[in-house]
Amino acid sequence: MKIFVTGGAGFIGGNFVYYMLKTHPDYDIVCLDALTYAGNLETLSDALENPRFTFVKIDITDRQAVFSLFDKERPDIVVNFAAESHVDRSILNPEIFLKTNILGTQALMDACKEYGVKRYHQVSTDEVYGDLPLDRPDLLFTETTPILTSSPYSASKASADLLVQAYCRTYGLPATISRCSNNYGPYHFPEKLIPLMIINILKGKPLPVYGDGKNVRDWLYVEDHCSAIDLIIHNGSIGEIYNIGGNNERSNLQIVELLIKTLGKGEIKFVRDRAGHDLRYAIDSTKIKTQLGWVPETRFEDGIRKTVDWYLDNRSWWENIVSGEYTNYYRKMYEERG
Repeated sequence: MKIFVTGGAGFIGGNFVYYMLKTHPDYDIVCLDALTYAGNLETLSDALENPRFTFVKIDITDRQAVFSLFDKERPDIVVNFAAESHVDRSILNPEIFLKTNILGTQALMDACKEYGVKRYHQVSTDEVYGDLPLDRPDLLFTETTPILTSSPYSASKASADLLVQAYCRTYGLPATISRCSNNYGPYHFPEKLIPLMIINILKGKPLPVYGDGKNVRDWLYVEDHCSAIDLIIHNGSIGEIYNIGGNNERSNLQIVELLIKTLGKGEIKFVRDRAGHDLRYAIDSTKIKTQLGWVPETRFEDGIRKTVDWYLDNRSWWENIVSGEYTNYYRKMYEERG
């Protein structure tokens, strides 16, 4: 079995590469990644030593390159993680999100049609559903919740989902979609909440929290997400959407306070809120639990401890990132918002 993993040098894609190499010793993994700002080849340093792993630098919007690689490698399964994913960046520059997340998805699916791929899986997000009120803890996103996007990022992901469904119905593409809650764990890019706070604590910098910090997210440990996708691509029903949640709702402020407690130091600095900031995300994972038997295995406190330990043990990985171009982005998004 040969699997293409697009965006495999990113956070979730990189973790999925390692999960599949470990879980399926008879599979070959080909990673496609354009190595844009959030793609880091250092994330795959151990995988590159595995003879069952191949890395190819490629932009999924480059149709000629995509088709050429499909023709050469003939994958059985394609799992598409490749996406521009940070909401703040989508507000600053929507165009690249539309190009990568929509046209890139189209190019991949056209190649899947051409070369008879057995399963195409689209990795999406709960952000396509919009948000939920803070005072209604009984409300959860299900697979039938209407799409109601809040940012250019979520709009681009919702558009890609609709395109996948259209290809499945019109062309018979054997496709599935998963929509996950917020992930955390090793290799998480430093612009995201949890690694940003861990790194700022370690560097003795203030901890910037948007607005009043009451916005709530459902947190999912990345390895649990990988196990869910593994189940879907092998046992999920074609044409179906599966929600993947961690059952760990926490406000942003609670997350930061837990990290301060875990590391024993840190000072919060509230900054001007993000435009269109969603209030609450909460996933109902009943469908994947009932149909495929998946449940998240990692307790949030355990996952946070493992995540903190990883950043403590892998300082060179994140120091190489925050010392470069990311510094200018960080200054614009946080230090100038005071």
